[in-house]
Amino acid sequence: MLPSENRLRRRQDFATAVKRGRRAGRPLLVVHLSRDGDPGGQADRTSDFRPHVAEGTPSARAGFVVSKAVGSAVVRNLVKRRLRHLVRDRLSRLPAGSLIVVRALPQAGSASYHDLEHDLDAALKRLLRAEPTATVPTGAGR
Repeated sequence: MLPSENRLRRRQDFATAVKRGRRAGRPLLVVHLSRDGDPGGQADRTSDFRPHVAEGTPSARAGFVVSKAVGSAVVRNLVKRRLRHLVRDRLSRLPAGSLIVVRALPQAGSASYHDLEHDLDAALKRLLRAEPTATVPTGAGR
């Protein structure tokens, strides 16, 4: 189970991660990562229940989107449980205050745990790569 302080619940938080964040697509899932910190500037209701997090440093939070296209309710719940378990083990690698949304694609319903793990790791590796440094635009300085 994903700890309460690490869960995305509000629609606004999901929208922030999807609209402002970077995206990495894989055959089984799409991962959105926003490193903005506290997105709305509003206090989180669970902030009083974060004893292991330094004061003023919000922990990374994750949310999951698994639509009916993935399969029946049983299959969707299985996919969500697998993704929650995988993300829980990787939250410590994410920058403090980041928001992550994992959207399962229809093929995730028939995928194994290891296939989901491989795609999640590949997507996170791509998203967590160092941002490219500012370079001179092509054609400038000629």
